[in-house]
Amino acid sequence: MRIDPKFMKVLLSEDEIPKHWYNILPDLPEQLPLPLNKDGNPIKPEDLYVIFAKELIRQEMSNDRWIRIPEEVREVYRIWRPTPLFRAIRLEKYLKTPAKIYYKFESISPAGSHKPNTAVAQAYYNMKEGVERLTTETGAGQWGSALAFGCCMFDLEATIYMVRVSYEQKPFRRILMELWGAKVYPSPSANTEFGRSVLEKDPENPGSLGIAISEAIEDAIKHENTKYTLGSVLNHVLLHQTIIGLEAKKQFEMIEDYPDLIVGCIGGGSSFSGLFWPFYYDKVHKKKDVEFLAVEPTACPSVTKGVYTYDHGDTARLTPLLKMHTLGHDFIPPPIHAGGLRYHGMAPTLCLLADHGIVKARAYNQVEVFKAASIFVKTEGHLPAPEPAHAIKAVIDEAIRCRETGEEKTILFLLCGHGHFDMKAYQDYLEGMLVPYEYPEEQIRKSIEKLRELYPWIKS
Repeated sequence: MRIDPKFMKVLLSEDEIPKHWYNILPDLPEQLPLPLNKDGNPIKPEDLYVIFAKELIRQEMSNDRWIRIPEEVREVYRIWRPTPLFRAIRLEKYLKTPAKIYYKFESISPAGSHKPNTAVAQAYYNMKEGVERLTTETGAGQWGSALAFGCCMFDLEATIYMVRVSYEQKPFRRILMELWGAKVYPSPSANTEFGRSVLEKDPENPGSLGIAISEAIEDAIKHENTKYTLGSVLNHVLLHQTIIGLEAKKQFEMIEDYPDLIVGCIGGGSSFSGLFWPFYYDKVHKKKDVEFLAVEPTACPSVTKGVYTYDHGDTARLTPLLKMHTLGHDFIPPPIHAGGLRYHGMAPTLCLLADHGIVKARAYNQVEVFKAASIFVKTEGHLPAPEPAHAIKAVIDEAIRCRETGEEKTILFLLCGHGHFDMKAYQDYLEGMLVPYEYPEEQIRKSIEKLRELYPWIKS
């Protein structure tokens, strides 16, 4: 079927919502390094049952390529899925580029981002196992909003530790979580032993995702019928997000096109992985020639400057050690507005692919990112969250390169969330108050040295 190139969006019917998630583990170029205990021995699945639902641990370690989506989860997905695939025609015209630019639009979910794709699934599996309350952390508030929504759908309580700087910057995210019934604490908080210890040393601590994770895990461990949930990084989280890429593949089939380049922002890696994993399947099995570009902030350059080694996912070292690109688990990020990208580590699967050169990475500062976002707003009309604005910056750069070379490339990126709760960030940009933070390499070196003092057995 031929579509007029001036079309605005490609839509699927509710009947075309995928029935399975795609699991990348069987198709990786090598086996994913196992999570480790502090003594360097591999974690056993049962070691994680105190934290996570058993089915989620099964999915985390599964080598099944396709995992069925429960019908109860698909039924909730129908509230907003399938999501549109847009052609950014006005942006193309503004840039005078021969490139075709598409974006998958995840902003129409109840929480305003891609995060409910896994929040609903995680809430469902915990409900089925008799769990009554879920805890989690959140940076910008997108994941916390999503989990509050998911818990609301399956009658679970939710306790959310929100990084303090975001708690103060984005009060309306907190209100949204509370409307869905969640309890929200600024992290570090006085609600946990670890939070109190951080505040005792530094009462003005702005918080970090590492600290918030520690608080949420401590809360879950110390209370019955309570489990912890994570919005990114882990395999089961990323596979739930593949519904994005699976839908996008169907949409490209409808218009007889296919991306040459797929771009996404990365904080923990879930939104970008959800988009590119299904296309990676094509690259491996159908020998499709497609490139993958991950974009992060210069203020938190986990992949572009971080060290590929074993590290904890949280500041209190409660999580297992994961092999990933890391800035060090004691990382305290500058208070940039892209709160969802302020994480010291990265999804191990994405890190492995980056180490093999299959995923490329690039970093931008927040000033140039917001400039790109302002171009997008003026041309396409949709207001992006600061996180996907990083991807937009990379797309604009690539489209300009195509203009200069004459290359007719097809570019796909993920608009993973709207910026309606980020108006203070845009106000700061318009008033020239944003600072182009660059995280110092010396600080990364010090953090990694501390890590190796803790664990001399870490070789790489």
